Amino acid sequence: MRSSQFFISTQKEAPADAELISHQLMVRAGLIKKLGSGLYNWMPLGLRVLRKVEAIVRDEMNKAGALELLMPAVQPRELWEETGRWAVFGPQMLKIQDRHEREFCFGPTHEEVITDIARKEINSYKQLPLNFYQIQTKFRDEIRPRFGVMRAREFLMKDAYSFHTSHACLENTFNRMHQAYSNIFTRLGLKFRAVKADSGAIGGDGSQEFHVLADSGEDGLAYCECSDYAANVELAEAVVVGQRMTGVETMQIVDTPKQTACEDVAKLLGIGIERTVKAIALMAKEGIENEQFYLVLLRGDHQLNEVKLTKVEGFHDFRFATEEEIRSHLNCPPGFIGPVGVLDQVKVIADQTVAVMSDFVCGSNQPKRHLSGVNFGRDLPEPLVVADVRNVVDGDLSPDGQGVLSLCRGIEVGHIFQLGAKYSQAMQATYLDEGGKSQVMEMGCYGIGVSRIVGAAIEQGNDENGIIFPLSMAPFAVVICPIGYHKSDAVKQAADTLYQALQQAGVDVLLDDRAERPGVMFAESDLMGIPHRIVIGDRGLADDQVEYKQRQQAEAQNVSLADITQHILTQLN
Repeated sequence: MRSSQFFISTQKEAPADAELISHQLMVRAGLIKKLGSGLYNWMPLGLRVLRKVEAIVRDEMNKAGALELLMPAVQPRELWEETGRWAVFGPQMLKIQDRHEREFCFGPTHEEVITDIARKEINSYKQLPLNFYQIQTKFRDEIRPRFGVMRAREFLMKDAYSFHTSHACLENTFNRMHQAYSNIFTRLGLKFRAVKADSGAIGGDGSQEFHVLADSGEDGLAYCECSDYAANVELAEAVVVGQRMTGVETMQIVDTPKQTACEDVAKLLGIGIERTVKAIALMAKEGIENEQFYLVLLRGDHQLNEVKLTKVEGFHDFRFATEEEIRSHLNCPPGFIGPVGVLDQVKVIADQTVAVMSDFVCGSNQPKRHLSGVNFGRDLPEPLVVADVRNVVDGDLSPDGQGVLSLCRGIEVGHIFQLGAKYSQAMQATYLDEGGKSQVMEMGCYGIGVSRIVGAAIEQGNDENGIIFPLSMAPFAVVICPIGYHKSDAVKQAADTLYQALQQAGVDVLLDDRAERPGVMFAESDLMGIPHRIVIGDRGLADDQVEYKQRQQAEAQNVSLADITQHILTQLN
């Protein structure tokens, strides 16, 4: 491609609303242009990157035996009502009407549509297993679109759905998809981790997320360097260490006139924060209409894991109590509440780490006072429920017993699920088994955020000069920057000849044949993330030399004009 025949629209300044470096650089490099809130035009340069990602995804899906199709983006309400998701999916779903006032949605996902295909087209066990996939635009009406393509309302996604006669067959395809995803992210040149995850609104079991590792990632990940264990912090199991020791201290009231946080209370008393217990007040439904007031106990240096708590029986739909509700039940302001001497209608749940503590410090339910030397069984009843409801921290024992956990940040770019019969049961997607008996199909679901990968790659690869793309997804592999292209016949001839040679060798090359100054050409190629640069000028040609520089190298090197094509091919391989 010649720059004079392409469209390059870089800009010096990033938009004021661009928080993440990927958003800033994608706009500055001219990969995307904003249309509206969470809506972006993919410009020619950005589309080249997007298509390269898409090509690798498609290639690995095909190799794994998946079959590509394309489903409508607009879906009828009736399908979503069959699974009950029309009402419960939430405000992220964009609902629309046609001229006949029939209701539709702009698909945020396609479980219902693909299950409808399966129940109409699959009749016999002889047709299974089948794995269908598409690469298609999705729309989710984010309440606060931000971070550019990382959390846009419209995005490009690869979603696949498999159908099976048994759970064992489903697991086989699930494992094959796991390997295909690992191949995809490896070929894309990304540092990533596959982690155990929560299934969320999609449902099912056997959920695994794929994360590109980046400090700006929204998700916390826990992993063990001594083993293959890795999980989203939402799901990572917190291992209990030791058993409860017999308490030796006497419970007593201590004055804490200004100290409401565990850290401040521990500092005042001269103890470690790990000896303190905090109480979190919340409400959970008990029956259809009534709500019960609860205290959840956590060690002072630990944080509540809301996803884990929702998995405790009765807490699927909990909420945090208001200050008014706290005062009503405990006659005490927040900051000093605790589990000792609470009324019968206040139920206590303890994180399993708290359940093995003794001689701890907690709130007294009296303003400006705490209790020290508190022990279960003596000073307060054993907790109603003991469960793992906290986030893991650095240094926790790994659940597989192979070492300790470390934490990092990640950007979710892929997610695979074992759905089981959640959708096929609701929509009566059945087949006839070998005995002629009707059976419900088992299903799997496998998604990749194709457009999100571009942003995640830039979050992982960038410097003060711009984007550092992996070669596999860079808009161009090589840029030729001729100095004085329109003034020197020697430079023009050498640049054109090299351009043709690289094209014939199958290299994705950009010839910058604009009448731009060298500094502009160099700055723009670095900003756009082109991995290899060749500079041709009269001074170098006098010695039959050109200048070669790899994007991340500090210094350029001289290479013989006769050898530069082979040199580039060697670098690309």
